[in-house]
Amino acid sequence: MDDYDDVRAAFTWDSARAWLDGQPGGGRNIAHEAVDRHVAHGRGEHEALRFIGADGVDESWTYAELAERTSRFAEVLRGLGVGPGDLVCGLAGRIPDLYVALLGTLKARSVFSPLFSAFGPEPIRQRMAMGHARLLVTTPALYRKRVHGLRAELPELEHVLLIGPGSAELVGAERLGPGVLPLAELWPGTSGTFRAEPTDPEEPALIHFTSGTTGTPKGAVHVHDAVVAHHATARLVLDLHDDDVFWCTADPGWVTGTSYGVIAPLTCGVTCIVDELEFDARRWYQLLESERVTVWYTAPTALRMLMKAGSAPHEGRDLSALRHIASVGEPLNPEVVHWGIAELDRPIRDTWWQTETGAIMVANYHGSAVRPGSMGRPVPGIEAAVLARDAEGHVEIGADGGPVRLDEPDSLGELALRTPWPSLMRSYIGAPERYASAFLGDWYLSGDLVRRDAEGWFWFVGRGDDVIKSAGHLIGPFEVESALLEHSAVAEAGVIGVPDPIVGEVVKAFVALKPGFEPSDALRRELIGFGRTRLGNAVAPRDITFQQDLPKTRSGKIMRRLLKARELGLPEGDLSTLEVLA
Repeated sequence: MDDYDDVRAAFTWDSARAWLDGQPGGGRNIAHEAVDRHVAHGRGEHEALRFIGADGVDESWTYAELAERTSRFAEVLRGLGVGPGDLVCGLAGRIPDLYVALLGTLKARSVFSPLFSAFGPEPIRQRMAMGHARLLVTTPALYRKRVHGLRAELPELEHVLLIGPGSAELVGAERLGPGVLPLAELWPGTSGTFRAEPTDPEEPALIHFTSGTTGTPKGAVHVHDAVVAHHATARLVLDLHDDDVFWCTADPGWVTGTSYGVIAPLTCGVTCIVDELEFDARRWYQLLESERVTVWYTAPTALRMLMKAGSAPHEGRDLSALRHIASVGEPLNPEVVHWGIAELDRPIRDTWWQTETGAIMVANYHGSAVRPGSMGRPVPGIEAAVLARDAEGHVEIGADGGPVRLDEPDSLGELALRTPWPSLMRSYIGAPERYASAFLGDWYLSGDLVRRDAEGWFWFVGRGDDVIKSAGHLIGPFEVESALLEHSAVAEAGVIGVPDPIVGEVVKAFVALKPGFEPSDALRRELIGFGRTRLGNAVAPRDITFQQDLPKTRSGKIMRRLLKARELGLPEGDLSTLEVLA
């Protein structure tokens, strides 16, 4: 950003809408802005997606090829009777057909919801049931392991399209369950000429699930007009230009992997790198060099792992093409910023946003100085404030009926954003009261504790609730506790996040056993394995402590904050410290 203050003063969301085309017949559709409009502007032969496969075989699609493939997928949906407003879920890793399914679903004006491929059966069932999913796109292996046994519990799931290696050879795949077909079997009947009908910008486009502390995940609904914020932040924060080669390492099963791994960069007409494999230090440095990546968006966890790997993996690598590195998903430690300057000769710039905000809200900008440890400054078009909280953690209400703002520098309070903006969630599915509680008047309440310095830079302090943030993933303690309680030995469970230098926090469970069961290393291993089976490795507890007298409130709720205080050796009565660590 050339001059933060000047850009901020001149910016409006209406002016940002003019940066995009809109549809020829009126309306706004995310897939049109991300794909078809580039073809209309004569850039159809520009490379859009470059896939780096696990077997070393690369695949590359131009914008014209992506337009055709997404149109074919939209035709497949319409042929199956899946239309506007119907929910399509995607459960797969970073494979080409998943990206086609996402954009093709939006082109058909159906609603897409990404599911993390490492989820166990129960998180998958819960999210698909909440959204009333009609169609699932997944691989044969994931369907067999995670979904096949759930079909009786998902009566609204009519169709399953199999993608990825081995799917095309599954002739007669219906034997796996009703409505199960390989996508390749339906491909010959499509023409690739489908174009999205005029789409109301307020029409639902995406549902992103994020865990909460009250049991069920929260399904945040986002509309097609969100693409305005995706595009504006990609230009202003990530500094994307038409000829950039962009690599977002986030998994497509999460909001970052969708919003900034697919939608935002494609609206800018860049070439996106998609690496099928997970983290490997030497491989990552090799990709940065060989693919001539210019802008890199990754997670602090990954950067800390690169720090741990030392200098050897990147010695001799030519990273001269790389001009901008940004981080996302969790707070960026100051030492990582210093490491980036020392080892990569580039600062790493933190960004802050949430599933509910839909796009980057606070950031450190390319071309501006970096303050290590700071979230940065608000995006143009966003007004941010620090609100006072009372002893119970609620935002204080002033005499005028509005929230009490803390304008003194370095005051600790809750980060709030003044509404509206295009990518703000429009609802939580099936939870109007839960949605209403996220707002106070025209302020969105983030639940994050921050302070703002005298120059207007924001500094993250901690979460205001019990959600665990591990490697960029939000994990609801109640979800983990509920799964453990399904084991025959478990009477009660309390789950907290324990600080970890690599992933931010790891999940730890405190378990009270039923009569007849005794604590043992064997039972601990069994419960950890049980959790992984039910929830997946990313969500299951890494450690379990047996404790028969779990602390409770008078109403019988387990006091997670007290468990955390004892685990970390903090004074149990120091509620202000616990607020910061929660």
